[in-house]
Amino acid sequence: MLKQVLLTTSQLNATLNRLAHQLIENYDSLQDVVFIGIQPRGIKVSELIIDNIRQIVPSQKVEYGILDITFYRDDVREEFHKASNTEIPFSVEDKIVVLIDDVLYTGRTIRAALDALQDFGRPKKVELCVLIDRRFSRQLPIQADYIGKSIDSSTEQKVKVEWVPKEVVMY
Repeated sequence: MLKQVLLTTSQLNATLNRLAHQLIENYDSLQDVVFIGIQPRGIKVSELIIDNIRQIVPSQKVEYGILDITFYRDDVREEFHKASNTEIPFSVEDKIVVLIDDVLYTGRTIRAALDALQDFGRPKKVELCVLIDRRFSRQLPIQADYIGKSIDSSTEQKVKVEWVPKEVVMY
């Protein structure tokens, strides 16, 4: 299948930086905000966004964790049933939680993340940040609050973030 580059390395870097700025501009302080990357594919995106946030506001404490949703999924694809680590070294109780993932497609990954998050407490609010939003593909009523790039794609196409070279491709 033909590979189409959606974001080049420089576009990806600019997009990650823009998302970091958008994430902090809505809050006077990050004291009540926590960021959580969704395992497995949202981790690299979330780490890069968090690095950008820490450079933008070095004086503020940025709480960051990672969430494994393996046993909350409703599909049985082999690749998703290998558990990863969950590292949330803070309370989400009464906090604003920003979930970060690479691609929003059907919404099922986010539904699983919301279910898994409930095991850690009751957040005040949950927001969603995604690098790529595959519009018109939702199976659940889930929308992102922060979007790097929105695309229209067919169900036969795949969107993948490739970290070497750093680019987002669709094929």
